[in-house]
Amino acid sequence: MVDYHVTNNQPLSADGTAPYMAQSDEWDRDLLLDPAWEKQQRKTFTAWCNSHLRKAGTQIENIDEDFRDGLKLMLLLEVISGERLPKPERGKMRVHKINNVNKALDFIASKGVKLVSIGAEEIVDGNAKMTLGMIWTIILRFAIQDISVEGELTTIYNSAAVWTCRPSIQILRDGLAFNALIHRHRPELIDYDKLRKDDPVTNLNNAFEVAEKYLDIPKMLDAEDIVGTLRPDEKAIMTYVSCFYHAFSGAQKAETAANRICKVLAVNQENEQLMEDYEKLASDLLEWIRRTIPWLENRTPEKTMHEMQQKLEDFRDYRRVHKPPKVQEKCQLEINFNTLQTKLRLSNRPAFMPSEGRMVSDINNAWHGLEQAEKGYEEWLLNEIRRLERLDHLAEKFRQKASIHESWADGKEVMLTQKDYETATLSDIKALIRKHEAFESDLTAHQDRVEQIAAIAQELNELDYYDSPKVNARCQKICDQWDTLGSLTHSRREALERTEKQLESIDELYLEYAKRAAPFNNWMEGAMEDLQDMFIVHNIEEIQGLISAHEQFKSTLPEANKEREAIQGIQSEVQRIAAQNNIKLSSSNPYTSITPQSINSKWDKVQQLVPQRDHALQEELERQQSNDHLRRQFANQANLVGPWIQNKMEEIGRISIEMDGTLEDQLNHLKQYEQSIINYKPNIDKLEGEHQLIQEALIFDNKYTTYTMEHIRVGWEQLLTTIARTINEIENQILTRDAKGISQEQMHEYRASFNHFDKDHSGTLGAEEFKACLISLGYDVENDKQGDAEFARIMGIVDPNNTGFVTFQAFIDFMSRETTDTDTADQVIASFKILAGDKNYITADELRRELPPDQAQYCIARMAPYTGPDAIPGALDYMSFSTALYGESDL
Repeated sequence: MVDYHVTNNQPLSADGTAPYMAQSDEWDRDLLLDPAWEKQQRKTFTAWCNSHLRKAGTQIENIDEDFRDGLKLMLLLEVISGERLPKPERGKMRVHKINNVNKALDFIASKGVKLVSIGAEEIVDGNAKMTLGMIWTIILRFAIQDISVEGELTTIYNSAAVWTCRPSIQILRDGLAFNALIHRHRPELIDYDKLRKDDPVTNLNNAFEVAEKYLDIPKMLDAEDIVGTLRPDEKAIMTYVSCFYHAFSGAQKAETAANRICKVLAVNQENEQLMEDYEKLASDLLEWIRRTIPWLENRTPEKTMHEMQQKLEDFRDYRRVHKPPKVQEKCQLEINFNTLQTKLRLSNRPAFMPSEGRMVSDINNAWHGLEQAEKGYEEWLLNEIRRLERLDHLAEKFRQKASIHESWADGKEVMLTQKDYETATLSDIKALIRKHEAFESDLTAHQDRVEQIAAIAQELNELDYYDSPKVNARCQKICDQWDTLGSLTHSRREALERTEKQLESIDELYLEYAKRAAPFNNWMEGAMEDLQDMFIVHNIEEIQGLISAHEQFKSTLPEANKEREAIQGIQSEVQRIAAQNNIKLSSSNPYTSITPQSINSKWDKVQQLVPQRDHALQEELERQQSNDHLRRQFANQANLVGPWIQNKMEEIGRISIEMDGTLEDQLNHLKQYEQSIINYKPNIDKLEGEHQLIQEALIFDNKYTTYTMEHIRVGWEQLLTTIARTINEIENQILTRDAKGISQEQMHEYRASFNHFDKDHSGTLGAEEFKACLISLGYDVENDKQGDAEFARIMGIVDPNNTGFVTFQAFIDFMSRETTDTDTADQVIASFKILAGDKNYITADELRRELPPDQAQYCIARMAPYTGPDAIPGALDYMSFSTALYGESDL
């Protein structure tokens, strides 16, 4: 007689025996089995064995034949136990098979199962009853014992009726119990109300097919095995039912595991979206800076004032319209980055490292480069406008002087080359000599104008005047002509002096007239030129200097008028003498072409130009007074706005380290403070309007204030950025406090400790300040090898970017991190292992079955193929995926 049972404690029936062992004597008597029972056991045990062997890629067809060599028997035990058995013997000799079976029986015995009268030889010989008994022992130990130990088997027996030791034939035959069992755990699979008690075959087939299709429970019995048998084999029934228990127990574990994974994946997906948003915003902002800097660095000057003023207007549009939104984007980018890092720390994820070149520091560096280019560009524009203004003035001055000189020089070469002295009388010769002397005097007087023309042309070249070639050509022509006149003048004098020896008489009055009229005429021409000269000034002092010089000029007019009257008196005296002596005079003075009429005409012109000059100077004085008013108006507003911005910056720094009230109180206070700052914006706009008036008036200096509009703009942008960043820090502190469960008193303690060691009130702790703080809190970071190593480890946590400073946010994260219960990579791996049925890999179908569609697809898209020795087609590596979620490997 064969006796096999497990030695562990079993739930007892009323007579003190294990319910599923109460009839073992009847089953084992004389090693006989009811043929129907044997058929049911073969079918059930074979299906049960194959449900496990398929995990190893094999199966059995005949239960008493396929276990004879012991190889698949040992493989079955390894699969269901998860342990390695001794290496099997592959030989075909009987002794090899017996040895393999004995190894399997020894392993079963090592699990607390007492085997009596089951010999390896009987298994090798293909004894069906012994083989079935052995398989039943394995099922009891590995499939049913755990149920009874957990106290679940008897409960489920009593609740579902199918689980009792001697189940009612009527309950089994109508099939409702199996359907009820499935409906209890998976109600969506069974429409229990539509089942009919009088149709047992349909009921049983429905339960078995649903279990096979949706619960991965192989079909172990046919409906006819139960309905058509007076007493179905209880061991086959118990084996079948145990599969239901394990399926439902595994489903509960899978649901728990799936919920954990869903939570982890949801956090990861949200963080990835934040990372993508940061990357896009950073990329867009850097691209805008990259496009803008070359425009600001372009120093190609324009040729005209109008074109340069258009460039200045384009720059104003950039400052007022295009740049402010980018300032807001930069601020929002820093806020998003800080919020993302806080969420990553709270979810136990590694810190976010943006793509190369897109760090916050990279953006700040690029922004600094933008502002440097912007500052240089504005200075260049103003200097270029001043240069063009100066060039326009010089060019006009050059044209006026050149035109006057060219008008004077016209015909002089012809005059100097004529041979009139060859046929002249003595008196004519003397006249010609005097005339030539007057011309030389006139030539000398014009030397200063020629030098001025050359000097102006040189300055235009040095200032890179766009039309310099034309100016140079005209200047060169004037200089060449001047040299020719000088040479011709010298030649004519020599000719006249040679002839003078033969000619002696000359009219002294004409000579005196000519000598005095020529310089006076030249003085009047110079006066007219000066009175019509263009001027440019930039302040009241300069225009007052011009007015003073003009008044001094007017004071010389009486003396000039006396000289004019004296010259006219000489001409009158000539007329008087000629009249008295009946001398017939020529139509003109032989010594000069300057007539009394021309002198009077030019004198009248000077008299007309003096009041015109008065009027022009007075208009310029009024313009400079208006400009001075604009300077004072801008300075008054700037001297109020500048200190206000500085005071607000200092108050924000003070508020950020105070501990008045809760974090919410501080946040509300800061938001109210931010609103008060925003409400101040009209004052900035007003100052911008006054600054635009100054620029339109081409005012380049302001002695009434040290503030420029650039200072005010930079200060305002820093103020808005600082208040936004401070609010973000308080929001992150609230987020950390709520996530970590930190009380308000703890937050005050953290802030007090932090402020105590923040000696410079910078809002951060240096390395030595932070070490002193840790020592005061009881951390062993003294200056020894072990303490230095511990301090280096802590600094790696609170300052991962090696900035050398610890923020208050990093400080409270460190102080509370050890009390936080967060998910770990090992926990996620364990959850995936449950979903995978204890395999080292998982399939796409299993992920879709256990997880919501979007998160299942998220895992499938990111999991690498599994390459272990037990891999199957389509196997996915959930272990590397889990570690990557927590930054322990690459995703």
